[in-house]
Amino acid sequence: MARNDRSAQTGEGSRDPRYARDVFPVLDGFLGHLQAILGRSPLTVREYRYDLQMFFRYLKRQRDPSLSSLPFGETPIDDVDEAFLRAIALNDLYAFVTWLSRDRKASAATRARKVATLRSFFKYLKNKARVISEDPASELDTPKGIRRLPRHLSLDESRRLLSAADEGDEAYPERDYCILTLFLNCGLRLSELVGIDLARIRDERLTVLGKGAKERTVYLNGASLEALEAWLAARAKMPVRDRAALFVSRRGTRISTKMVQVIVKRYIRSAGLDPTRYSTHKLRHTAATLMYKYGKVDIRALQRILGHESIATTEIYTHVDDAQLQDAVEANPLAAERRGRKRSGVAPSGS
Repeated sequence: MARNDRSAQTGEGSRDPRYARDVFPVLDGFLGHLQAILGRSPLTVREYRYDLQMFFRYLKRQRDPSLSSLPFGETPIDDVDEAFLRAIALNDLYAFVTWLSRDRKASAATRARKVATLRSFFKYLKNKARVISEDPASELDTPKGIRRLPRHLSLDESRRLLSAADEGDEAYPERDYCILTLFLNCGLRLSELVGIDLARIRDERLTVLGKGAKERTVYLNGASLEALEAWLAARAKMPVRDRAALFVSRRGTRISTKMVQVIVKRYIRSAGLDPTRYSTHKLRHTAATLMYKYGKVDIRALQRILGHESIATTEIYTHVDDAQLQDAVEANPLAAERRGRKRSGVAPSGS
């Protein structure tokens, strides 16, 4: 892949004149591999690029104190060569993680993401680029942190959100209601919803393109089918330019992720909810939580519905609330036992 093509995909290139100073050949190749071969999204590629730029800038400044006079973001890394890469050891990686915690005040989650990036990059250097013979990141531990429960709407709040869309006076109420319905009933990612094509809808099934360009089938319930039918009837009366797209803007083109986020925030406010606490992804959390809590969905089934590669990712959605915890304790068969209660057929001890 040519440098210009790849840099356009990763969000750099001609738009940033410093791009040549911000990468080196092996890093450029790794970023291209992520998107062209592994199918990572442009956003994911940008995150990997940012993490690796930070790591190499840190390392360059550690090895050349004269660079400390430059702003950190202007530290050039375009001169990183294979000899530099082969000299990197495990202690360099741990020093970087320590620096992130001490100097950058990075959270455990942020540090864990950067560790994952480093592992992926050095694995590529060893197995694909053949630049190194030993992988220094293979023994790099992931920082441990508090595992936070995913924020989600309650069942009542979800109903309020749908009611806000149903009673709204926006230009395309059927579209907006359908978007919210699919989020809350199917647990779709934002990119998956925006990317839906009409041809992907067959009877009660919807095929979406998830992470890593992996397809999965989503089954539509009654509420989703009714919302789709209403939107398709309204869509048929619009001047549509992108005839493949399910959801379109007022200009008739495929709706953007930014517009969907604006729509969702608008109805969150209308429903009297806090727009700073909830987002499109929180609606995915909500769908997963409601399915698990009220639908008694098996965790393996929930994994397939959400399109998670690892069951560990799905487990964060299987949290329970305080009422469930109390019910579980009360359900203990010994809950009815009381001290001093006479039990039929059992003589008191010592009698």
